[in-house]
Amino acid sequence: MLYTARTVADEDRIQSFAEFWPYYIGEHRDPTCRGLHYFGSTMAISAAVSAVAFGNPYLVLLGFVLGYGPAWVGHFFIEHNRPATFKYPLWSLASDFKMLLYFVTGRMGAEMERLYGSRAPAKDAPLRTNS
Repeated sequence: MLYTARTVADEDRIQSFAEFWPYYIGEHRDPTCRGLHYFGSTMAISAAVSAVAFGNPYLVLLGFVLGYGPAWVGHFFIEHNRPATFKYPLWSLASDFKMLLYFVTGRMGAEMERLYGSRAPAKDAPLRTNS
């Protein structure tokens, strides 16, 4: 059985990370947007490691710019939606890293298919309820 994807009004009802993850993935349907997230997350991790290695805390600030900049470009210009970070910053950050882990381990395409029936689902593709 299928139902329509979450709307902005429905978003207020998210109560757990398990419920947030399908919503988050639904906001990242375009592979290019996901690619920008992978790039940004990798740059943010690199900046954090560099901050520790060089003892320069300002590199952490650079990491935020490098991490969120490409991701937000993906949302505003590719997905045409509002980043989940604005409403759910911690769950969104955790989901960024989970999505990166799924990509690195080759599981992201299968996760998109499991939740939305395609590796690059249409914007109106419904979330599968048996996922």
